[in-house]
Amino acid sequence: MNELPLEEGANALDLTPQTVHPMPIAAPQQAPTPMMLLQMAMSQNADLDKLAKLMDLQDRWEANEARKAFNAAFAGFKAEAIQIVKNISVTDGPLKGKKYADLYAVVDAVTPALSKHGLHHSWKLTKDEKDWLEVTCYIKHNLGHCETASMGGPPDVGGAKSAIQARASSKSYLERYTLLGITGLASCDGDNDGRADAGKAFGMAKDAFQGHLKAMREAKDTAGLQAVFTAAWKAAGNDKPTKDALLKVKEECKAKTMGGGK
Repeated sequence: MNELPLEEGANALDLTPQTVHPMPIAAPQQAPTPMMLLQMAMSQNADLDKLAKLMDLQDRWEANEARKAFNAAFAGFKAEAIQIVKNISVTDGPLKGKKYADLYAVVDAVTPALSKHGLHHSWKLTKDEKDWLEVTCYIKHNLGHCETASMGGPPDVGGAKSAIQARASSKSYLERYTLLGITGLASCDGDNDGRADAGKAFGMAKDAFQGHLKAMREAKDTAGLQAVFTAAWKAAGNDKPTKDALLKVKEECKAKTMGGGK
């Protein structure tokens, strides 16, 4: 049997290399939402019972999406590392000398970070009885999901308050602690100068904070002090507690410098 030469056999079988084009991969299709199913049912003149069930399914789907959005937003809010500085000193009673953050300080610190992540807070007086008040704090996301925390107590009759003042004092106290409770936040002392962990509670790193304090204390004259303070102030950015501490030390150093005749 005569065999064909290799080249002639290849030509006979048409073995010329061909360019192979990959088949396009279809993009994964999105699963239909309840709203899409509802629209399809309406276009097909579905009965009212079926439409009602689909509407209920849509409501539950939206609630679940809102809950997931709330959780993501709240995680972002917590990542802000919010500083709530104790701004009020107790002047009498068993807690004399202690400090706490009043309602304004808490709201002022919390509100911008909540708003940044599509969240907002509110309160409602859920019990208003003669001898008992209950306040409920609400944290709500723009998509509608809401979380609550409640706390109650008697009117604060201490300090010779009138009846209305006693109720207002308790209401303010309950608003403050329900907001702190639902956000999982706590207040801190703004003046950390001289403490072993100075700078730790602030946005600025501890070493940097201590370095700025040392530089201000070693300044030879008011011009040098001002230059060091300006650099520290700029480095603190929008961190108010750090700026307050820096400003306090600056004033102390300025008084010493001027008192020394420099």
